[in-house]
Amino acid sequence: MSFEPGAGLALADAQGIARVVTAPGDHEVVRIAAADLTSDLRRVTGATTANGTQIWLGTLGRNPAIDRLVRRGALDVSKLRGAWESFMIATVANPAPGIPAALVIVGSDRRGTAFGAYELSRAIGVSPWHWWADVTPEHHAAIYAATGLHRFGPPSVRYRGVFLNDEDWGLQPWAAGTFEPEAGTIGPKTYAKLFELMLRLKANMVWPAMHKVTAPFNANPENARLADRYAIVMGSSHAEPMLRNNVGEWTAPATDFNYLTNPAGVADYWRARVRANGQYESVWTLGMRGIHDSGIVGPTSDDARRSLLERILTDQRAMLARGVNRDLTRVPQVFTPYKEVLDVYRGGLKVPDDVTLMWPDDNFGYIRHVPDAAERARAGGSGIYYHLSYLGAPLSYLWLSTTPPALIREELGRAWDAGARRMWVANVGDLKPAELATDYFLQLAWDVPGTRGKPIDTVVGDWAAGTVGADVASEIAAIMAEHHRLNFQRRPEHLQWWLPGELSKPSPLAPADIAARLAAFDTLRARVRSIAPRVAPNRRDAFFELVDYPVTAAALANTRMFDAGAHDRLRDIDPDSATVAGERSRAADAEITALTRRYNTEIAGGKWRGIMAVEPADGQWRRYRLSPPILPAPAIAPQRSKGPNWNALGEIAPSSVTSAVPTGPRPSPGKREVLPASTIVVEAETSESLRNGSRVVDGLGRNGAAVAAAAAATLSYNVTLPPGRWRLAAEMLPTYPTTEGDDLAVSVAIDGGIPVRVGVPRKTGDRAWALAVLDNRLDLALPTPLAAGRHSVSIGIDDPAILFDALRFDPLTSSPANAGTQGLSHGH
Repeated sequence: MSFEPGAGLALADAQGIARVVTAPGDHEVVRIAAADLTSDLRRVTGATTANGTQIWLGTLGRNPAIDRLVRRGALDVSKLRGAWESFMIATVANPAPGIPAALVIVGSDRRGTAFGAYELSRAIGVSPWHWWADVTPEHHAAIYAATGLHRFGPPSVRYRGVFLNDEDWGLQPWAAGTFEPEAGTIGPKTYAKLFELMLRLKANMVWPAMHKVTAPFNANPENARLADRYAIVMGSSHAEPMLRNNVGEWTAPATDFNYLTNPAGVADYWRARVRANGQYESVWTLGMRGIHDSGIVGPTSDDARRSLLERILTDQRAMLARGVNRDLTRVPQVFTPYKEVLDVYRGGLKVPDDVTLMWPDDNFGYIRHVPDAAERARAGGSGIYYHLSYLGAPLSYLWLSTTPPALIREELGRAWDAGARRMWVANVGDLKPAELATDYFLQLAWDVPGTRGKPIDTVVGDWAAGTVGADVASEIAAIMAEHHRLNFQRRPEHLQWWLPGELSKPSPLAPADIAARLAAFDTLRARVRSIAPRVAPNRRDAFFELVDYPVTAAALANTRMFDAGAHDRLRDIDPDSATVAGERSRAADAEITALTRRYNTEIAGGKWRGIMAVEPADGQWRRYRLSPPILPAPAIAPQRSKGPNWNALGEIAPSSVTSAVPTGPRPSPGKREVLPASTIVVEAETSESLRNGSRVVDGLGRNGAAVAAAAAATLSYNVTLPPGRWRLAAEMLPTYPTTEGDDLAVSVAIDGGIPVRVGVPRKTGDRAWALAVLDNRLDLALPTPLAAGRHSVSIGIDDPAILFDALRFDPLTSSPANAGTQGLSHGH
């Protein structure tokens, strides 16, 4: 695509824009995509008149004009026939009498055609996030399509989409109060915008919002009809069998949702949905759990649960055979072994061969199981249910999206390698501000080989260029890399170092560690502020939503929490410093409030009123959420450093809410959190033997890099230890071993000695797991201490699930660094 006059087909010029031509008999989604493409051409050029050029948009077998081109050999669609969701974009000379040339977009099926239209929209500069993130396209008076042919698809993963979840604190209040108050819930108007976004991102599936606060998706029949018009495949979460929203649709007592004691009542409930939705393209969730994702009601042992679930699967499939298609291999079905259901599955549950097995992560981005050889051979294949947002134990993360794209790449890439290629669904929570993570997840699902091969900085830079601007894209990529690095050490929603139900306790980080962390956040905020004036005025709302708010709010959350802790620690021994720290904490809290108010009331003219809530937003689900921060009381006559203006009550003045939080001297930030001076850290990527199957993983770990091994590999390191006795620990990300039931383990050889196998079990839900996912780290500790002197250390890795971050040597005369957060370091 070129925006300068020259060779090529004029999609826009001084005479106007191209006319998008469709066939009356084509699919409804093709007409929707054609209308959007026309709007996009107008949006980019400002023109409304036609210039004589035609864009032919159609589906093979549904567009007679395109089919004639195929028959006469003007368009080779041999690689398109029978393909899933694929399309071609080609310039064709003399496609019809009186038309010297046309741009032809032809799809193998209805979604392929729509994807082709939106691919052209992207090429002319319209971001998929043009509406959801207010990305105004750059103006171009001329648009020329180069001659030739381009083919896209099929996708790497057959079904790709999102799950709207935990919508109580953003999406539902915004939809009900701002965007479609006439519906009073997340309704057709909101879903139409979501479905458009999915098509622009080449996704095809949605699991709808399902909390009690939201009206069930199928309670309004217009929603299902709308999904069909947009060619979106509807499914439902693992806890909602047969497309039923149990929270909102099961009106009998919860105890009656019991297939042991009330099979007829439950079966009638499921059968009604088959009758209502059987004509739509859906993926039917099989199985059963209790209301609102609780355990199944009735059976009391795994054997009894297995027997009952096999009966349920048989009965549900009989309903689908009668109400959807007698050939059940043509009815997409999925079974998700989530939480205790995974134990039932491992105990021998028989799932029909054509049913897709949907493997969940541990809710924190670490996939618990990838298909083994027998599961890879199943006709139904495997899928992945992946969390980018989560409400649950040990602590939720519902506010700011901080999952590094690199973790998505590594975990989903490993699952794809193991054969999980049928369905990927990401829990995106309220969708905003998870735009980058959602975009990357769906990019990867569309093209795993092409996407995973790109450095994360390149991916984020390209995304930033398309949403904020090419002039600042590389700087934004660097900012987001540091943002993900710092928050991977501890998410903003996890800034407490005790688990729910335990007594509160301060962070175990030393004051120097905290100062360095806050200095790094201060630097990050300054970089954001330095970019803001250089962003084009019509992209400043997008910049705020996609970069400024998430990065700045995360930084302020750390200042608020750590300076409140510093105030409490210093109050009795250094009152002046305590006052300054308390002032910083309160100012950070006030700035978070002001920043969020700006998001909700000012950005895009108030379009997003109600969309953003600071965690913890309220007292709901308290046992799963960060405790509300306790801020220091304002001092009577504080000695204040330079910062915001304050009124006589010790409150931040409204006129200064955009000022920098008051700062005193902070150490310059390093690439890693500062550890005690006596602790020695050797980064994994500094190995002298990074070869033979090992590779550096960019964008992960506390230093922004880790090491993985596609095949067995040995990494070598040399270190000189000062006098004393030393404990060696290999720091790993808390992934799960490839082989079910194994420990996550490496072999360690010291000074050429016999390798020692060092590992830890991975039991989802126990205290060690909880501490590890909050830190995104676990230790594999060598039991034998090391003496002073020069040592060689070899680390043997034979599991592709291992993501190795660093070697750490702690003196045994003092507590190991961060021992308070490392439950897996000290046995189980």
